[in-house]
Amino acid sequence: MNKEDYSLVFFPGATASPKRFRLSRRLFRLFGYSSLVILFGVVSTFIYFSQKYYYLANDEIELTELKRESKIRKVQAEKIAAQVKNFESEMARLGRFEKKLLIITALENSPKNIPKSLGVGGSYGLSSYSLTTSLTHESNALANRLSNNLEHLTTQAKIKAISLQELDHFFKNQKSFLQSTPSVWPTRGWVTSGFGYRKSPFTGLREKHEGWDIGARSGSPVRATADGVISVAGRERGYGKLIEIDHGYGVVTRYGHNSKNMVKVGKKVKRGQIVALVGSTGRSTGPHLHYEVLVNGVPTNPKNYILED
Repeated sequence: MNKEDYSLVFFPGATASPKRFRLSRRLFRLFGYSSLVILFGVVSTFIYFSQKYYYLANDEIELTELKRESKIRKVQAEKIAAQVKNFESEMARLGRFEKKLLIITALENSPKNIPKSLGVGGSYGLSSYSLTTSLTHESNALANRLSNNLEHLTTQAKIKAISLQELDHFFKNQKSFLQSTPSVWPTRGWVTSGFGYRKSPFTGLREKHEGWDIGARSGSPVRATADGVISVAGRERGYGKLIEIDHGYGVVTRYGHNSKNMVKVGKKVKRGQIVALVGSTGRSTGPHLHYEVLVNGVPTNPKNYILED
């Protein structure tokens, strides 16, 4: 037998004849080295994937925790967003109220009340370089928006504070003017025709309506909207039974289509005092109050002189 060969003997069974195979030493070594390489590869692969599994398991735990924290932040941010929305609503209501005050006090053109332009800016946002930043990006973006909204609202509140301080100073020095300025509803009802151009209910043609028509039940009380003196109490063409109050400072209010006038010319009246009852006299299609506000003889939208919501 060649010394460079190896013999492999297999015994298939107890009675079967043994089988012998010859294997060259060179081939045997090649087979052995190959087996070692394969074994090393299998072990290395097992170690590699074991480590990957370990890291992925840790990442899964971290991901779960980050999701939980992100959910908590989102809930908190939504609560803050709701508070900001309520704040914005209140600011809007305050703004409407302030605008009316500025109009009736002729302070709307004051330099302090000129709208201020607010500079804004910022980066493009966060980059998602890691698992953490990708999960928290949404909540951070929401937080940034809330922060910007709050900053804007804070600035607007400061502007409103300056304007209201001016109004407060004005009212303290103009108590008589305030008492003589229309500021309440003359009767309770709904506005059936507003101020401005409309289609005439009688001719169908376009005409200017110089006041408000407020629908109400016949006999409902009509109240003075500010202190003043009755300048007209009688019938006027188109108006039917009419009450006109001179409030001074160039301001006059008219109350038309009354069923009954309750005061006489020359009588002083206070804000809220009943001066007439709702009716449908004159040029009218049904019970309602025609209410006008004139400033220096010019009809003005009554909406600006009703401070109540």
